[in-house]
Amino acid sequence: MSTFFKRKLTNILASADITIDGTGPWDIRVHDDRFYQRVLTESHLGIGESYMDGWWDCDALDEFFFRVLRARLDTKVSKVPRMINNLIGKTLNLQNKSRAYTVGETHYNIGNDLYEAMLDNAMMYSCAYWKNAQDLNQAQENKLHLIFRKLMLKPGMNLLDIGCGWGGAAKFAAEHYGATVTGLTVSTEQVKLAREKCAGLPVKIELMDYRNIKGNFDRIYSIGMFEHVGHKNYRNYFQIVQKSLKQDGLFLLHTIGSNRSGTNTDKWTEKYIFPNSMLPSANHITKAAEGMLTMEDWHSFGHDYYLTLKAWNDNILKNRAMLGEQYQERFFRMWHYYLLSAAGSFRARNVQLWQILYSYRGIEGAFDVPR
Repeated sequence: MSTFFKRKLTNILASADITIDGTGPWDIRVHDDRFYQRVLTESHLGIGESYMDGWWDCDALDEFFFRVLRARLDTKVSKVPRMINNLIGKTLNLQNKSRAYTVGETHYNIGNDLYEAMLDNAMMYSCAYWKNAQDLNQAQENKLHLIFRKLMLKPGMNLLDIGCGWGGAAKFAAEHYGATVTGLTVSTEQVKLAREKCAGLPVKIELMDYRNIKGNFDRIYSIGMFEHVGHKNYRNYFQIVQKSLKQDGLFLLHTIGSNRSGTNTDKWTEKYIFPNSMLPSANHITKAAEGMLTMEDWHSFGHDYYLTLKAWNDNILKNRAMLGEQYQERFFRMWHYYLLSAAGSFRARNVQLWQILYSYRGIEGAFDVPR
């Protein structure tokens, strides 16, 4: 039986120019023959867990996944895990209010030292904007300037940051644009560090689910948080944004996007990285916002996330020796797999990165959207 699975997977990989024990950096080396059956029957969960367990290796995981996804090899393995996941997502509201803090506890509270080692100086855990940038710090500054220029942010404006992370964007808006900022996060560790970083600035950081927002704001933005909202809550999310936005206000949504409308994330990502997450499709977003906000611009730059993820992985490799003993070898294998499989997915355009600008009731006159 093991010979059958090996032959079948070898042939599937060959169609994407991937060879087992080949010489290319994207070729894989298999150390345990159980790998073949596990991948073919368990799909992404099987390939991810077997990598964490040391059953196979690859010198360039991002190149491997780029070839796998570009050739649509994910459609050649068992569809049962995806079908089960979609059924669960259709049946249950996995992102309901009672589960709002789960991703904060599981992912964002792993350790601030890990994220400080991986991210840029402002600790932006989202896609950078690499136009005219030479390094990650500049690319993340570019992204923040891009967002606040799109929002036409002016001194004295009251600004809401939904999913503020470690406070990098809120701090930047206060320092460079003179805004007063309220930032929300579901991570206790993020609250602690964000308050330290923003001390002395007109920035308030709250441990709060977006469904508890109160007040009205001149501008609202959300960077890399919408991936945790879930399809059953999208309409309510936009209702809350509309209710919280002044009538001459603007809202910018910065999110990863899916090419298809699903109801759940894959099992490996759900189990090890982002519990209760899912990627919105363009259809999800437009239906949820219809009749409430006016779309002013839709900007797609997914390749920049490939560059960002590669930079994060390089930082982890460079700073690994500095990290504490709580991060064991299996954790680092999981983390490299997470970063580089995602990088390959963005390079293959299997997933997208969107910035979508909305107004409450339409921008008057011409508006030259920043790029």
